Amino acid sequence: MNILVVEDERNLADAIVHILEDGGYNAEAAYDGKAGLTAAQSGMYDAVILDVMLPGMDGLSVVHELRHEGNSIPVMVLTARTSTNDKVEGLDAGADDYMTKPFEAPELLARVRALTRRQGDVVIDELTFADLKLDLNTHDLSCGDRTVHLSGKEFEVLKMLMSPTARVVSKQDLLTRVWGTDSAASENSVEAYVSFLRKKMAHIHSNVQITTLRMLGYRLEEFKAQQ
Repeated sequence: MNILVVEDERNLADAIVHILEDGGYNAEAAYDGKAGLTAAQSGMYDAVILDVMLPGMDGLSVVHELRHEGNSIPVMVLTARTSTNDKVEGLDAGADDYMTKPFEAPELLARVRALTRRQGDVVIDELTFADLKLDLNTHDLSCGDRTVHLSGKEFEVLKMLMSPTARVVSKQDLLTRVWGTDSAASENSVEAYVSFLRKKMAHIHSNVQITTLRMLGYRLEEFKAQQ
């Protein structure tokens, strides 16, 4: 489970990341509103913890923009503001939860667990794109009645590409999220696993292809056979 923390106070942001990692989550921080919005739109994260008072773009504007574009990623607003009107404003902007500073680590983790369970009140067991279905529990990829099992890294790569909010996923993003920042893996590793996925997608006769966009990364596209 990948959590994005958007907080301009770096010490606090890093402390929240540490709490989340101790709680078993993968967490990363962005330190201004515009960077937070871009990260939330990437499809790399399962939930966002978002401060209100941010440089570049305030937190409520970030939430509003995400909801305006149809992005349903769960968002918890974390702020020093405590009035009822402030809470209502945050929830009306599209936030799923509201937590005030200061806070205790156990409460933060409990709210994150509730937030990621909720996912807009829908339990997500699979991702779909055109004729593809990816089972998030079994790691099976299917097209019609044909199914193939994915390895751990194949699954993580395709999950990022099939995310509802994904547009183009860069090699660097894949390296960071799938292999980790401390890994010695290179872009060649990404290319190898994309090649593995292409073969498996062809094996189950999918019309979906992984398209390479030079200098940008990868995206999924559907190519229907000519009649």
